[in-house]
Amino acid sequence: MYNWTVDKEKFKREGDAEAYEIWRLEQLINFGLNDQKISASELKKHWEQLRIDPARKRFLQILLDES
Repeated sequence: MYNWTVDKEKFKREGDAEAYEIWRLEQLINFGLNDQKISASELKKHWEQLRIDPARKRFLQILLDES
């Protein structure tokens, strides 16, 4: 994932690790994976905190329920 609007290294250093993980998941889901994969366990861990499109969230829930 390439994000030109945020200095990821600075975010990692100054922010807390959980906030970075949530932000990263939201970016991957909302703007594309670019050949990256999302860990199901990481997704489940932060499920309640994710702010993503409701339709996309329902679709991901179906995929998680099948795994």
